[in-house]
Order: sequence, then structure tokens, then C-alpha cells
Amino acid sequence: MGCEMGPDARQTVLRRGWMGVAAVAGLSLVLAACGDKNEYVAPPPPKVSVTSPVKQDVTRYLDLTGNTASVGEIDLVARVEGFLDAINYTDGAQVKKGTQLFLIQQDTYKANLDQAKAQLASAQAQYTNAQTEYGRQSTLGQQDFSSQAVVDRSRATMEQAKAAVDEAAANVEIATINLGYTQVTAPFDGIVTRHLADVGQLVGHAEPTKLATLIQMNPIYAYFNLSENQVLRIKQALAATGRTIEQIHEIEIDIGLQNEGDEYPHKGKLDYAAPQIDPSTGTLLARAVFDNDKTELLPGLFVRVRVPVQHLPGALLVDATAIGSGQQGSYVLVLGKDNVVEQKIVTLGQLHGRLRVIESGLSADDKVIVGGIQRAVPGAKVDPEEVAPPPAPPAEAAPTVTTPSAATPPAATPAKP
Repeated sequence: MGCEMGPDARQTVLRRGWMGVAAVAGLSLVLAACGDKNEYVAPPPPKVSVTSPVKQDVTRYLDLTGNTASVGEIDLVARVEGFLDAINYTDGAQVKKGTQLFLIQQDTYKANLDQAKAQLASAQAQYTNAQTEYGRQSTLGQQDFSSQAVVDRSRATMEQAKAAVDEAAANVEIATINLGYTQVTAPFDGIVTRHLADVGQLVGHAEPTKLATLIQMNPIYAYFNLSENQVLRIKQALAATGRTIEQIHEIEIDIGLQNEGDEYPHKGKLDYAAPQIDPSTGTLLARAVFDNDKTELLPGLFVRVRVPVQHLPGALLVDATAIGSGQQGSYVLVLGKDNVVEQKIVTLGQLHGRLRVIESGLSADDKVIVGGIQRAVPGAKVDPEEVAPPPAPPAEAAPTVTTPSAATPPAATPAKP
């Protein structure tokens, strides 16, 4: 039985045939493309910035903390009884040695002095008369016109009169001293605190009355504590320069306040070190003295203390931001052969501005990676670009050795730490 297709059926078959041919052609193209070879193209090496270490003379320091203290601080007291007649200063004023600060009622003490002088004059007159009488009786005794007993009595009377003169003279001195106590003066240059007694108030009754406090501001002390290990390091540094611990006045000490950042603008000298380490704390108390003519330092301030222990000529410094930290310690990344990154373990020193001293582990010829560090991987290649190192702080000269006379601070009343 034959099968005849109508016109619509024939068009459908033809359309499907062309679609099959197109599919076969497309598949052939895909298979041809899959036959090409694919190759991996590695990305270019990351760009990094490198620079050489800065070579500079530096001084190694111990960083400590301490507190300032006045060289002299005394309470001004009324040592004699009387009414306070005058206050001759403004609270908080800076005064010179010998300035009269308080005046206590003087009339009673002036009268006592006049009385003592009169008694002295009377005793001197009696002594003169006793001398004359003894001379006369002694002459008569030699001529046998006076007995030895009379001569002895006249000599005893003369000696008693002499003792009375000495007693009267002592009373005059005591009265003069008490009169002097009515004027309370400054024993040294300093600043006087607010007055604690008012004019007209009875002071010095039964016991000395505190009137104010005088604080010496120039020079000024800074006290700090050193650990046992730090003391040994300082002794070792002194020995390296041919000095001993007895020459502590030659050690320069720098201090800085809390608002002075990383600076240590105040320069002084080590003034005192305790003769033994406190066994309860394991520390040794030390003290430095500083000029304070502009009153920049006040007693009781917290200060940062810097003690030099060693001078390092030609030390290597790198940007502190180039230093990393890992399980093996601190490290820097450097440029190796064929621009391959290498990791070097280093020993860090102190900070100088933006730069950190590298005490060991780095050479002057190394190129340290300072930029693009996050893209630098040890063992991988990089594309380096050399840049200038950051500005270095001013070079430090080796600590100078001064003579003991030049380093000895001015004499002052010791203060409690």
C-alpha cells in the first residue's frame, strides 16, 4: 500500500533535514575547536619597593620610668611664740635666698635682748671691780699686809664675776637668736606655697607652727629604679670605656614628659646610685639631677628615663613597617638571587624615629622590601623597584667623658625619693 505525502508534509521533512545538517556542521566545528592545545600563562611577578638599610652611629639605651622630686623642700615654721605681724610674699611666688617671708611680733624679744645686754654690762662692771680688788689684795699679800685667806677670797670673787659675765653674754646671744626667729626667711631659692597662718594669729604657742612650705625648683631630681640585669649592663658598659661604677657622675641621663612624644629633651647627669640592691624588689634606686632654670619640670611628675649603655658605630636601621613577626621571631623580607624573596630572622634594637635598629641578621648590602610586602612571598619572584630610604634621625655622637668636677651637681639639701 503506497504512502503519499501532501505538500505540508513534504515541507516539514525538508525543514527537519536542513536542521540536521546544521547540527552536524556545528558539532563538527566544536569537535575541531576541542582539538586545539590549551597552555597556562603565569601572571607577571608582583611589584615591590626595595631599599638598602641606613648605616648610622647610634647609642643603645635602657628605657625606664621614674618621677621627679625637689632637691630641697622644707616647712617654714614659727619657732618663737607671738602674733603674726606680716606676710611679705604672694602665695606661690618664687623667692631668693634670704628673703623675709613672715614677721612675728618683735617687741617682747627686743625687750629681752635689751635686758640681757644690761645684765651683761652689770656683770662686766662687777668683774672689773673684782679684778681690781684681787690685784690689790694680791699686792698686800706679797707685802704681808694681807692674809692668804683674804687673797684667795678676792680671787674667787673675781672668778665668779668672770663666770657671771660669760653667762650674761650667753643670755645676750640667746636673746639675739630669739629675736632673729621673729623673721622667717628663705634658706634657699625656691617657690613658697600658700600661707597656712594669717596676720594677727598667735603662732609658736606650745609647739612650732607651720607657716608654709618652700620648694627648691632648680636643680631638680629624677628618681628611677634599675633591675639587677640592667645594673650589670651599665657596669659592663662602664668597664668597656675604662670607667668604674664610682664614676657615675659621667653617665648622661635623658628624660621626657608624657606630652613630649618620643623625645627626651631634658639632659642631666646621674647623681646617685644606692650602694645595694633592694632584695625585696630586686631593684636598685638611682637618681639624676637636671638644670631647671626655666621651671619646665615640677616635682612629682612621671617621666620617661633613657640611660645610655653602649655606643654602636655603623649600626643598620630599616623602616619599622618592613619588620614582621613569626614563630621564629622578628624578620625582614629581602631581595635574593634572580629577584626571589628571602626571609631573614633579625634581632631588633631600639626605635629611632621611623627606623628600627637591626642588631644582627642583616647586612648592609641587602635590599629590604619596604613596599608591597603583602604581595611578597618567600621563595617567589617579584618585580623590584628601588626607592630612597626614609629620612634618618640626626646621627648620635659617642657619649663624651666629662671630668668629675664638671659633672658634680651643686650642693643641695637631700630629698626623700
